[in-house]
Amino acid sequence: QVQLVESGGGLAQAGGSLRLSCAASGRTFRSFTMGWFRQAPGKDREFVAAISWSGGVAYYADSVKGRFTISRDNTKNTVYLQMNSLEPVDTAVYYCALRTTNHLSRLRDEYEYWGQGTQVTVSS
Repeated sequence: QVQLVESGGGLAQAGGSLRLSCAASGRTFRSFTMGWFRQAPGKDREFVAAISWSGGVAYYADSVKGRFTISRDNTKNTVYLQMNSLEPVDTAVYYCALRTTNHLSRLRDEYEYWGQGTQVTVSS
């Protein structure tokens, strides 16, 4: 089994920044994809960003491109999401996810493990 624990959520003002972290523990895989998703009240969980094992390839949702940056530190089994220029529409619960292959995906159903989520609230 794999455990994913997010941290770093909280309250920010519009235009501000937050940095989310997600630490993975438990079973290890030779290579895996890490991703971030978010779910706003009354909406489906949507893709935000994903990163390859090496960190050399990343995908972003159009809504966050240029504002958010995903990165990872494999020595710490940790993935990060730097969120800049935050907007009220970014308010959501943010989930870390792990896919047990090194093939990036934007599809929620292709990730096998999920964290418990961390709340991000952006005020105007």
